[in-house]
Amino acid sequence: MTHRQLLLAAFSFLAIASYGQKVLSENERKYLVYTVQPDDKPSAAAGTADSLDAEKPQEKVDSMTIWFPNYSLCDWKRGMRFMVIPDKKDLVIKTFADPRGIMVSSASLLHKVMIYDGHDDANGGLHEHVNFICEETGDRYYYEVPTQSFDDYCYQKFGIPTLAYLDEVDSARVHLMGRKLITVADRYYVDNPSTTEGYTEIRDVPRDAEVEVVAVGVGTRSFPVKIVVKDEKGRQFFQYVTFSKTNSGLRDIEMENSDMIFHTFKNSFLMCDDNISVHPLYQKYSGKDVYTLVNMTLKDADSTNVRIPRLTPMKILKIRSQMGSDYAKVTLSDPKSGKTFTKEVLFKNRNRIGINDSEHDMYVDNIFGLGNPHKMKGVREANITDLRNGVVRTGFTANEVLVAMGEPTSKGKAGANTVWIYRSQSGSFDKKVIFNAKTMRVVKVAQ
Repeated sequence: MTHRQLLLAAFSFLAIASYGQKVLSENERKYLVYTVQPDDKPSAAAGTADSLDAEKPQEKVDSMTIWFPNYSLCDWKRGMRFMVIPDKKDLVIKTFADPRGIMVSSASLLHKVMIYDGHDDANGGLHEHVNFICEETGDRYYYEVPTQSFDDYCYQKFGIPTLAYLDEVDSARVHLMGRKLITVADRYYVDNPSTTEGYTEIRDVPRDAEVEVVAVGVGTRSFPVKIVVKDEKGRQFFQYVTFSKTNSGLRDIEMENSDMIFHTFKNSFLMCDDNISVHPLYQKYSGKDVYTLVNMTLKDADSTNVRIPRLTPMKILKIRSQMGSDYAKVTLSDPKSGKTFTKEVLFKNRNRIGINDSEHDMYVDNIFGLGNPHKMKGVREANITDLRNGVVRTGFTANEVLVAMGEPTSKGKAGANTVWIYRSQSGSFDKKVIFNAKTMRVVKVAQ
């Protein structure tokens, strides 16, 4: 079944079965969440998370595997919770039987929570039963393993049809509610019960948009976590994702398919640090006026690459770390044009290099200087062209040298004069700028 067919099946059934006038159970109110647009009134099902959400961890975790471990069927433990979310085909092919062996309609179990209760050998190693207890009613049900033993079956990716893993949803509610995320997928969804599918696909969400998680609920069996987010304009949209792939029924190779890959969390969202602006690494630059030390490429609001020349004044609006990356995303504004740009920049773990080297890494001190060169004391507009080209001449002030060449690798003395030394990482480039110690004007440039 293709991705679209999978979503179509899930939504067409849910649109018919769950948008009616029936009274929602406690679990349905908790786990069924929907997008709410600015002009809509929130429904009961679109409520916020429960008391679990108040315990969001303060520390930053590098790997989602800590929060969302994968459990193969062989490793399931009694008490694991699942919700019945039938695909369209499951309405025809029944999944569960009651203790009398009578098959039960999946429609009658829609949105019921099933608690795993182990397995037993019913027929001498074949057709074993995987047992469940319905949380709402206390009734018992089982799934019969087809044509092989449980031990043989559990190592495969088949799992148990119709069941979306709720413990993964609960963990997502704890760790994601209220957090800021960054969009990285090329498509998202908006609930729309008037359509056959039950949703509308949207493709106008820009990459790298900052959004806030406003609701977390149940999705489908394959993608059990439904994450509803709100952008800066108040528009809500959602994505179905899987973290652990527990009981997804999909092989790893299927999850790498271009039509599936954005339903893994890392290919749909990035986590960003809410307290980024106060992090010691970023305090030097956060909110400050800067200028470009090198010719560089920035991305504009449409993610188009724009070439920016040296000595262009900018203001850093925000700095955002990115989980699993050494790079932080810097948002800048151009005071002259009013446009905003972004760039991924390193703030740690890289060596300084001279700004005249042929290659520049993205370490922040190599590419941005503090202040506005056009307003700096001792920087003359007549010399801006030389400064932009990294040229230093006799009579230049110390600030003009800083603007042209950046901070020196080292400083020293030569008799009564002050010497600034610029070296490349490779050692192939070595320039000395010699100042009159009293006037701090350049008297000589040696190489």
